[in-house]
Amino acid sequence: DRLFKLAGALLLASSLVIGWLLMSYQQFVATPMTTSEELPAIFEVKPGSSVRGIARKLQQRGMVEDARYFVWMARLNGQATSIKAGEYEITVGMTPSQLLEDMVAGKVRHYSITLLEGWNFRQVMAEVNASPYLEHQLNGLDDEKIMLRLGVEAQHPEGRFFPDTYHVPRGLSDIEFLQRAYRAMTERLDKEWANRAEGLPLKSPYEALILASIVEKETGLPSERGEIAGLFIRRLQKRMRLQTDPTVIYGMGLAYDGNIRKRDLRKDTPYNTYTRSGLPPTPIAMPGGDALHAVLHPKDGDSLYFVARGDGSHHFSASYEEHECAVVKYQIRRRDCDHPNFRKEKRIQFP
Repeated sequence: DRLFKLAGALLLASSLVIGWLLMSYQQFVATPMTTSEELPAIFEVKPGSSVRGIARKLQQRGMVEDARYFVWMARLNGQATSIKAGEYEITVGMTPSQLLEDMVAGKVRHYSITLLEGWNFRQVMAEVNASPYLEHQLNGLDDEKIMLRLGVEAQHPEGRFFPDTYHVPRGLSDIEFLQRAYRAMTERLDKEWANRAEGLPLKSPYEALILASIVEKETGLPSERGEIAGLFIRRLQKRMRLQTDPTVIYGMGLAYDGNIRKRDLRKDTPYNTYTRSGLPPTPIAMPGGDALHAVLHPKDGDSLYFVARGDGSHHFSASYEEHECAVVKYQIRRRDCDHPNFRKEKRIQFP
Protein backbone atom coordinates (compact mmCIF):
# COMPACT_ATOMS: atom_id res chain seq x y z
CA ASP A 1 0.00 0.00 0.00
CA ARG A 2 2.86 2.33 0.85
CA LEU A 3 4.53 1.49 -2.48
CA PHE A 4 1.36 2.37 -4.35
CA LYS A 5 1.19 5.72 -2.58
CA LEU A 6 4.87 6.40 -3.38
CA ALA A 7 4.41 5.46 -7.02
CA GLY A 8 1.33 7.66 -7.21
CA ALA A 9 3.22 10.55 -5.69
CA LEU A 10 6.10 10.09 -8.13
CA LEU A 11 3.68 9.89 -11.05
CA LEU A 12 1.92 13.05 -9.91
CA ALA A 13 5.23 14.83 -9.45
CA SER A 14 6.42 13.70 -12.89
CA SER A 15 3.17 14.84 -14.46
CA LEU A 16 3.50 18.23 -12.81
CA VAL A 17 7.11 18.57 -13.99
CA ILE A 18 6.24 17.48 -17.52
CA GLY A 19 3.25 19.79 -17.56
CA TRP A 20 5.35 22.67 -16.32
CA LEU A 21 8.05 21.95 -18.91
CA LEU A 22 5.45 21.70 -21.69
CA MET A 23 3.83 24.95 -20.64
CA SER A 24 7.23 26.63 -20.31
CA TYR A 25 8.28 25.30 -23.73
CA GLN A 26 5.08 26.52 -25.41
CA GLN A 27 5.51 29.89 -23.79
CA PHE A 28 9.14 29.99 -25.04
CA VAL A 29 8.10 29.20 -28.61
CA ALA A 30 5.40 31.89 -28.78
CA THR A 31 6.86 34.68 -26.64
CA PRO A 32 8.72 37.52 -28.40
CA MET A 33 12.46 37.41 -27.91
CA THR A 34 14.01 39.98 -25.61
CA THR A 35 17.54 41.32 -25.55
CA SER A 36 19.49 44.21 -24.10
CA GLU A 37 20.76 44.91 -27.62
CA GLU A 38 19.12 47.55 -29.79
CA LEU A 39 16.65 46.02 -32.24
CA PRO A 40 16.76 45.12 -35.01
CA ALA A 41 19.83 43.07 -34.16
CA ILE A 42 21.94 40.89 -36.43
CA PHE A 43 22.59 37.25 -35.60
CA GLU A 44 25.06 35.33 -37.75
CA VAL A 45 24.93 31.61 -38.38
CA LYS A 46 28.32 30.54 -39.62
CA PRO A 47 28.69 27.67 -42.10
CA GLY A 48 28.79 24.30 -40.35
CA SER A 49 27.12 25.55 -37.16
CA SER A 50 25.14 22.94 -35.16
CA VAL A 51 21.74 23.68 -33.69
CA ARG A 52 23.25 23.35 -30.21
CA GLY A 53 25.95 25.89 -31.05
CA ILE A 54 23.35 28.29 -32.49
CA ALA A 55 21.12 27.93 -29.41
CA ARG A 56 24.05 28.45 -27.05
CA LYS A 57 25.08 31.62 -28.88
CA LEU A 58 21.51 32.93 -28.74
CA GLN A 59 21.43 32.36 -24.99
CA GLN A 60 24.83 33.99 -24.50
CA ARG A 61 23.56 37.13 -26.23
CA GLY A 62 20.43 37.14 -24.07
CA MET A 63 18.12 36.48 -26.99
CA VAL A 64 16.66 33.27 -25.53
CA GLU A 65 16.39 32.29 -21.87
CA ASP A 66 17.05 28.59 -22.29
CA ALA A 67 19.11 27.17 -25.17
CA ARG A 68 17.62 23.70 -24.60
CA TYR A 69 14.17 24.86 -25.65
CA PHE A 70 15.50 26.17 -28.96
CA VAL A 71 17.21 22.81 -29.60
CA TRP A 72 14.02 20.91 -28.69
CA MET A 73 11.95 23.14 -30.97
CA ALA A 74 14.28 22.54 -33.94
CA ARG A 75 14.37 18.78 -33.38
CA LEU A 76 10.63 18.37 -32.75
CA ASN A 77 9.97 20.23 -36.01
CA GLY A 78 12.53 18.15 -37.91
CA GLN A 79 14.49 21.31 -38.74
CA ALA A 80 17.68 20.84 -36.74
CA THR A 81 19.76 20.02 -39.82
CA SER A 82 18.02 22.44 -42.19
CA ILE A 83 19.29 25.74 -40.80
CA LYS A 84 21.15 27.80 -43.40
CA ALA A 85 24.20 29.94 -42.84
CA GLY A 86 23.97 33.71 -43.09
CA GLU A 87 23.02 36.86 -41.24
CA TYR A 88 19.52 37.04 -39.75
CA GLU A 89 17.71 40.09 -38.51
CA ILE A 90 15.98 39.86 -35.13
CA THR A 91 13.21 42.43 -35.06
CA VAL A 92 10.85 43.72 -32.39
CA GLY A 93 8.19 41.11 -31.61
CA MET A 94 9.99 38.20 -33.30
CA THR A 95 9.52 34.85 -31.55
CA PRO A 96 12.06 31.99 -31.43
CA SER A 97 9.71 30.03 -33.71
CA GLN A 98 9.74 32.81 -36.31
CA LEU A 99 13.52 33.08 -36.12
CA LEU A 100 13.88 29.34 -36.69
CA GLU A 101 11.53 29.55 -39.69
CA ASP A 102 13.70 32.34 -41.18
CA MET A 103 16.85 30.28 -40.59
CA VAL A 104 15.37 27.23 -42.29
CA ALA A 105 14.03 29.29 -45.20
CA GLY A 106 17.37 31.11 -45.57
CA LYS A 107 15.76 34.56 -45.19
CA VAL A 108 19.09 36.21 -44.59
CA ARG A 109 19.68 39.94 -44.25
CA HIS A 110 20.35 41.69 -47.56
CA TYR A 111 22.44 44.74 -48.38
CA SER A 112 22.06 47.17 -51.26
CA ILE A 113 24.60 47.65 -54.04
CA THR A 114 23.66 50.17 -56.73
CA LEU A 115 25.03 50.30 -60.27
CA LEU A 116 24.09 53.60 -61.91
CA GLU A 117 22.92 54.19 -65.46
CA GLY A 118 25.71 55.66 -67.56
CA TRP A 119 28.56 54.12 -65.58
CA ASN A 120 31.38 52.52 -67.53
CA PHE A 121 32.92 49.19 -66.56
CA ARG A 122 35.77 50.86 -64.70
CA GLN A 123 33.23 52.58 -62.45
CA VAL A 124 31.30 49.33 -62.01
CA MET A 125 34.39 47.50 -60.79
CA ALA A 126 35.30 50.37 -58.46
CA GLU A 127 31.89 50.02 -56.81
CA VAL A 128 32.13 46.23 -56.67
CA ASN A 129 35.65 46.28 -55.23
CA ALA A 130 34.65 48.83 -52.59
CA SER A 131 31.66 46.85 -51.33
CA PRO A 132 32.18 45.48 -47.80
CA TYR A 133 29.40 42.93 -48.34
CA LEU A 134 30.90 40.98 -51.23
CA GLU A 135 33.59 38.32 -51.13
CA HIS A 136 36.26 39.64 -53.48
CA GLN A 137 37.72 37.17 -55.96
CA LEU A 138 38.34 39.48 -58.93
CA ASN A 139 40.71 42.05 -57.45
CA GLY A 140 43.67 42.75 -59.70
CA LEU A 141 42.27 40.96 -62.75
CA ASP A 142 42.05 42.71 -66.11
CA ASP A 143 38.80 42.93 -68.08
CA GLU A 144 39.48 39.84 -70.15
CA LYS A 145 40.19 37.66 -67.11
CA ILE A 146 37.15 39.01 -65.28
CA MET A 147 34.87 38.00 -68.14
CA LEU A 148 36.59 34.61 -68.25
CA ARG A 149 35.83 34.11 -64.53
CA LEU A 150 32.22 35.08 -65.18
CA GLY A 151 31.96 32.39 -67.85
CA VAL A 152 31.39 34.83 -70.71
CA GLU A 153 34.85 34.96 -72.23
CA ALA A 154 35.52 36.67 -75.55
CA GLN A 155 33.04 39.43 -74.71
CA HIS A 156 33.86 43.07 -74.08
CA PRO A 157 32.53 43.96 -70.59
CA GLU A 158 31.31 47.46 -71.38
CA GLY A 159 27.55 47.82 -71.18
CA ARG A 160 26.98 44.15 -70.39
CA PHE A 161 25.67 44.70 -66.84
CA PHE A 162 22.25 46.08 -66.00
CA PRO A 163 22.22 49.21 -63.85
CA ASP A 164 19.96 48.69 -60.85
CA THR A 165 19.91 48.43 -57.07
CA TYR A 166 20.70 44.83 -56.12
CA HIS A 167 19.99 43.30 -52.72
CA VAL A 168 22.63 40.75 -51.75
CA PRO A 169 23.51 38.71 -48.67
CA ARG A 170 26.84 39.33 -46.99
CA GLY A 171 29.48 36.99 -48.35
CA LEU A 172 28.13 36.73 -51.89
CA SER A 173 31.09 36.58 -54.26
CA ASP A 174 31.75 39.44 -56.65
CA ILE A 175 31.62 36.81 -59.41
CA GLU A 176 28.06 35.82 -58.49
CA PHE A 177 27.05 39.47 -58.19
CA LEU A 178 28.32 40.39 -61.66
CA GLN A 179 26.81 37.23 -63.14
CA ARG A 180 23.46 38.37 -61.75
CA ALA A 181 23.83 41.85 -63.27
CA TYR A 182 24.96 40.29 -66.58
CA ARG A 183 21.90 38.01 -66.70
CA ALA A 184 19.63 40.96 -65.92
CA MET A 185 21.01 42.94 -68.86
CA THR A 186 20.83 39.96 -71.23
CA GLU A 187 17.21 39.24 -70.30
CA ARG A 188 16.14 42.88 -70.59
CA LEU A 189 17.92 43.37 -73.92
CA ASP A 190 16.48 40.16 -75.39
CA LYS A 191 12.97 41.17 -74.29
CA GLU A 192 13.26 44.65 -75.82
CA TRP A 193 14.79 43.26 -79.03
CA ALA A 194 11.99 40.73 -79.44
CA ASN A 195 9.42 43.56 -79.30
CA ARG A 196 11.36 46.14 -81.33
CA ALA A 197 9.82 48.48 -83.87
CA GLU A 198 10.12 47.57 -87.53
CA GLY A 199 12.60 49.09 -89.96
CA LEU A 200 15.39 49.91 -87.54
CA PRO A 201 18.95 50.12 -88.96
CA LEU A 202 20.20 47.77 -86.23
CA LYS A 203 21.35 44.27 -87.13
CA SER A 204 21.58 42.68 -83.68
CA PRO A 205 20.76 43.13 -79.99
CA TYR A 206 24.40 44.10 -79.45
CA GLU A 207 24.09 47.01 -81.89
CA ALA A 208 21.00 48.11 -79.97
CA LEU A 209 23.03 47.93 -76.76
CA ILE A 210 25.77 50.10 -78.28
CA LEU A 211 23.32 52.77 -79.43
CA ALA A 212 21.43 52.66 -76.13
CA SER A 213 24.67 53.38 -74.27
CA ILE A 214 25.15 56.51 -76.40
CA VAL A 215 21.57 57.63 -75.80
CA GLU A 216 22.09 57.06 -72.07
CA LYS A 217 25.14 59.32 -72.03
CA GLU A 218 23.54 62.02 -74.17
CA THR A 219 20.27 62.23 -72.25
CA GLY A 220 19.94 65.03 -69.72
CA LEU A 221 16.16 64.99 -69.39
CA PRO A 222 14.34 61.64 -69.39
CA SER A 223 11.58 63.20 -71.50
CA GLU A 224 14.08 63.71 -74.35
CA ARG A 225 15.33 60.13 -74.46
CA GLY A 226 12.98 58.99 -77.21
CA GLU A 227 13.72 62.04 -79.37
CA ILE A 228 17.49 61.59 -79.02
CA ALA A 229 17.13 57.91 -79.93
CA GLY A 230 15.01 58.82 -82.96
CA LEU A 231 17.59 61.38 -84.09
CA PHE A 232 20.42 58.83 -84.00
CA ILE A 233 18.27 56.22 -85.76
CA ARG A 234 17.56 58.69 -88.58
CA ARG A 235 21.27 59.53 -88.86
CA LEU A 236 22.11 55.84 -89.22
CA GLN A 237 19.38 55.41 -91.82
CA LYS A 238 20.77 58.33 -93.84
CA ARG A 239 24.36 57.06 -93.38
CA MET A 240 25.28 60.24 -91.54
CA ARG A 241 27.98 60.11 -88.90
CA LEU A 242 26.62 60.13 -85.36
CA GLN A 243 28.97 62.93 -84.26
CA THR A 244 28.41 62.46 -80.54
CA ASP A 245 30.87 63.69 -77.92
CA PRO A 246 30.46 60.84 -75.37
CA THR A 247 31.94 58.33 -77.81
CA VAL A 248 34.95 60.59 -78.37
CA ILE A 249 35.41 60.95 -74.63
CA TYR A 250 35.25 57.19 -74.17
CA GLY A 251 37.89 56.72 -76.86
CA MET A 252 40.17 59.19 -75.05
CA GLY A 253 40.18 56.93 -71.98
CA LEU A 254 42.12 58.23 -69.02
CA ALA A 255 43.46 61.11 -71.13
CA TYR A 256 40.09 62.84 -70.78
CA ASP A 257 40.48 65.66 -68.23
CA GLY A 258 36.93 66.97 -68.22
CA ASN A 259 37.31 69.08 -71.37
CA ILE A 260 36.87 68.07 -74.99
CA ARG A 261 38.67 70.17 -77.59
CA LYS A 262 38.51 70.45 -81.37
CA ARG A 263 41.70 68.47 -81.69
CA ASP A 264 40.04 65.67 -79.72
CA LEU A 265 37.11 65.66 -82.15
CA ARG A 266 39.54 65.37 -85.06
CA LYS A 267 41.83 62.70 -83.56
CA ASP A 268 40.78 59.38 -85.00
CA THR A 269 40.02 56.47 -82.65
CA PRO A 270 37.66 53.52 -83.08
CA TYR A 271 35.19 55.47 -80.92
CA ASN A 272 35.39 58.83 -82.69
CA THR A 273 32.00 59.16 -84.37
CA TYR A 274 33.11 62.45 -85.95
CA THR A 275 35.81 60.68 -87.99
CA ARG A 276 34.11 57.30 -88.42
CA SER A 277 30.72 56.28 -89.74
CA GLY A 278 28.31 53.92 -88.05
CA LEU A 279 28.33 52.69 -84.49
CA PRO A 280 31.46 52.42 -82.33
CA PRO A 281 32.77 48.88 -81.77
CA THR A 282 31.35 48.47 -78.24
CA PRO A 283 28.98 50.19 -75.84
CA ILE A 284 30.48 53.15 -73.97
CA ALA A 285 28.50 52.73 -70.73
CA MET A 286 25.66 50.84 -69.09
CA PRO A 287 22.31 51.88 -70.55
CA GLY A 288 19.23 51.63 -68.38
CA GLY A 289 15.99 49.97 -69.38
CA ASP A 290 14.48 53.24 -70.58
CA ALA A 291 17.39 53.86 -72.96
CA LEU A 292 17.10 50.34 -74.37
CA HIS A 293 13.39 50.83 -74.92
CA ALA A 294 13.90 54.24 -76.54
CA VAL A 295 16.41 52.90 -79.06
CA LEU A 296 14.15 50.03 -80.06
CA HIS A 297 11.01 52.22 -80.04
CA PRO A 298 12.38 55.59 -81.19
CA LYS A 299 10.25 58.71 -81.40
CA ASP A 300 9.20 59.77 -84.88
CA GLY A 301 10.35 63.15 -86.17
CA ASP A 302 12.65 64.93 -88.60
CA SER A 303 15.42 66.23 -86.32
CA LEU A 304 19.00 65.34 -87.26
CA TYR A 305 20.96 67.70 -85.00
CA PHE A 306 20.81 68.75 -81.38
CA VAL A 307 22.72 71.06 -79.08
CA ALA A 308 22.66 71.48 -75.31
CA ARG A 309 20.86 74.55 -74.02
CA GLY A 310 22.88 74.58 -70.81
CA ASP A 311 20.01 73.61 -68.51
CA GLY A 312 20.04 69.88 -69.19
CA SER A 313 17.70 70.13 -72.18
CA HIS A 314 18.53 70.23 -75.89
CA HIS A 315 17.45 72.18 -78.95
CA PHE A 316 16.64 69.83 -81.82
CA SER A 317 17.01 70.86 -85.46
CA ALA A 318 15.99 69.32 -88.76
CA SER A 319 18.49 71.33 -90.84
CA TYR A 320 22.13 72.19 -90.47
CA GLU A 321 21.35 75.88 -90.85
CA GLU A 322 19.00 75.77 -87.87
CA HIS A 323 21.62 73.81 -85.96
CA GLU A 324 24.27 76.47 -86.67
CA CYS A 325 21.91 79.08 -85.34
CA ALA A 326 21.24 77.03 -82.18
CA VAL A 327 24.95 76.49 -81.52
CA VAL A 328 25.64 80.22 -81.76
CA LYS A 329 22.65 81.00 -79.56
CA TYR A 330 23.19 78.46 -76.83
CA GLN A 331 26.93 77.79 -76.76
CA ILE A 332 28.94 80.61 -78.32
CA ARG A 333 27.52 84.14 -78.16
CA ARG A 334 24.09 83.59 -76.67
CA ARG A 335 22.54 85.55 -79.57
CA ASP A 336 19.59 84.89 -81.82
CA CYS A 337 20.01 84.13 -85.51
CA ASP A 338 18.66 87.54 -86.48
CA HIS A 339 21.49 89.31 -84.63
CA PRO A 340 23.57 91.49 -87.05
CA ASN A 341 26.80 89.64 -86.17
CA PHE A 342 25.40 86.15 -86.70
CA ARG A 343 26.79 85.88 -90.25
CA LYS A 344 30.27 86.74 -89.01
CA GLU A 345 30.01 84.20 -86.19
CA LYS A 346 28.97 81.53 -88.72
CA ARG A 347 32.59 81.42 -89.85
CA ILE A 348 33.20 79.13 -86.88
CA GLN A 349 33.41 75.59 -88.24
CA PHE A 350 31.34 72.91 -86.57
CA PRO A 351 32.39 69.28 -86.82
